[in-house]
Amino acid sequence: MPRSLQEILDHADDLARRFEDYEPDPDDERDPEPHRALAAAVAARSRVEQDIAEAVQRARAAGYTWADIGALLGTTGQAASQRYGRRVAA
Repeated sequence: MPRSLQEILDHADDLARRFEDYEPDPDDERDPEPHRALAAAVAARSRVEQDIAEAVQRARAAGYTWADIGALLGTTGQAASQRYGRRVAA
């Protein structure tokens, strides 16, 4: 079942908040670097998803079809339209 862009962005923001709020147990002896790397990757994914949404809006405003956009995204025009067709507030 396809998720909406807003659901994806909300989920990414929620995950980023969880990582930012995480306080490790002082007795936890695991290397913290993988956690930092994962937190950075989640935040980056959120930023990139927003960049894609904005680029799609610009492409549509410039006259690109959903088929053109879908091909660039590696999906169908219909799937691209369903995911990015509604403007999402930042």
